[in-house]
Amino acid sequence: MAMKGVLRPGHVQLRVLDMDASLSHYVDRMGLIKTDQDAQGRVYLKGWDEHDWFSVVLRPADEPGMDFMGFKVDSAATLNELEQKLKDFGCKVERIPAGELNHCGERVRFDSPTGHLFELYADKDYHGNSVGVMNPHPYPEDIKGMKVHRFDHCLLYGDDLDGSVKLFTDVLGFSETEKVMAGPDGQLKIGSFLTCGMKAHDLAIIRHGEKGKLHHASFLLRSWEEVLHAADIMGRYKIPIDIGPTRHGITRGRTIYFFDPSGNRNETFCDSYDWYPDHETITWTEDELGGAIFYHDQALNERFLTVVT
Repeated sequence: MAMKGVLRPGHVQLRVLDMDASLSHYVDRMGLIKTDQDAQGRVYLKGWDEHDWFSVVLRPADEPGMDFMGFKVDSAATLNELEQKLKDFGCKVERIPAGELNHCGERVRFDSPTGHLFELYADKDYHGNSVGVMNPHPYPEDIKGMKVHRFDHCLLYGDDLDGSVKLFTDVLGFSETEKVMAGPDGQLKIGSFLTCGMKAHDLAIIRHGEKGKLHHASFLLRSWEEVLHAADIMGRYKIPIDIGPTRHGITRGRTIYFFDPSGNRNETFCDSYDWYPDHETITWTEDELGGAIFYHDQALNERFLTVVT
């Protein structure tokens, strides 16, 4: 499939309460690599197999949560085109100058019906991954902790789910890979999983009474053994686990959820499936919601459903 338009998730900016504790968590325990720090005190991180300069920005703040999520587009022309489409859709749109985030070009920031802020950008400085591109080894020897490969996606909670799905599908060209339907007649959409490429999801949104909430930021591992290794790290360092290791019915991912020192939920996961534009959207019904979320025990975890930042 030709990659054009919106290419992939590029970064997320998270609010953290204690930067030293957060760096211990994200760098020493999860294995992200610190690449920069700016005058605002924001710290820039990347996974060992990511090529751009950063994918996670930690911002010191008084409350946890997500400031914004950014997506990389294929060109400056696409950035300009999508900026106009976002305005036509009714989004509040702002041009952020190059350099406001270190190593990142101009960004187009926009709001969404669920109250989240997103960004598009075309340019970010190249850093390179930890094995290089000339006769590389399959993995580096010096990665710490859980050895996460990359930032992968976010799951967000907000009220106007239908509006945000329309924004991402009709304006930005995403596909809806899976959906969760509920209500007396089964026609109320309560969850949507969206992709801009070939993954099962690059973004997921759940219907929720409050706007602008973060459920989790997710990081990719490559095997069930790596997920279990991540769980060992959580046990060794007493990182609070939400649930797992387990498996999702939705997306088929094998997963474990846990919390950073500020209360932001993280996920490390592996596996899924390839998505192509001619595939039908997978539908999950309310009566099978337990297995859709946690396939092994077929039961819902109330904390997982309700705790957000």
